Formats: sequence, structure tokens, C-alpha cells
Amino acid sequence: MVDETPPVLDRVFYALSNSTRRAMLRQLTGGQRSVGDLAAPHAMSLAGAAKHVRVLEEAGLVARQVRGRVHLVRLQPQALQQANQWLAFYTRFWNQQLDALENLFAEED
Repeated sequence: MVDETPPVLDRVFYALSNSTRRAMLRQLTGGQRSVGDLAAPHAMSLAGAAKHVRVLEEAGLVARQVRGRVHLVRLQPQALQQANQWLAFYTRFWNQQLDALENLFAEED
């Protein structure tokens, strides 16, 4: 079977596979945060948080700006939009399957 998933989606889904990174993305919905701000709720070092941010950045989910010693991170919604479009195909597929099943049950009644 040929996998037609673009490499960018592979990186997005890999980044989203970790609960800490998903939590960091949620934090960023409130606006730009420093890596230290992102690390704080997870009781992790700045180096650990920076590794998570790097994965998010490589997936295109966040952008980082360096101001002196402070690294500021902001959400980049375009990559999430691509993942959502990919998932939407399967949402439509399963909705059609469930509608067909519902119709079968309705015919039996």
C-alpha cells in the first residue's frame, strides 16, 4: 500500500502525539509565550521544553523569535489546518458509513 500522506503531515501528527506538546499548543492559543512560560506547568527544564518546542517548530506548528536570551514562541495555525483537512476526509467517510447503517436500521423498523 502506498502512503500518500505528505511529509509535513507526518511531522504534524508526530508532534501532536505527545501530551506535553499538545498542552504547549493549548497554552499558545492565549498568545505568544516564552519557552520558560511553556515549561513551567510541566515541571521541566528549559532544555527539555526547548526540545519540545523544536519538534513543534519542525512541524510548522509554532514559530520562534529570539529576543536576547528569551525565546518567544507563537502558534502557526496553517499546519493544524492541513491536518484538519486530512482528518475531514475521514470524518465525512465515517459519517456516510454511519448514515448508511442508520438507514438500514430504519428500513427494518
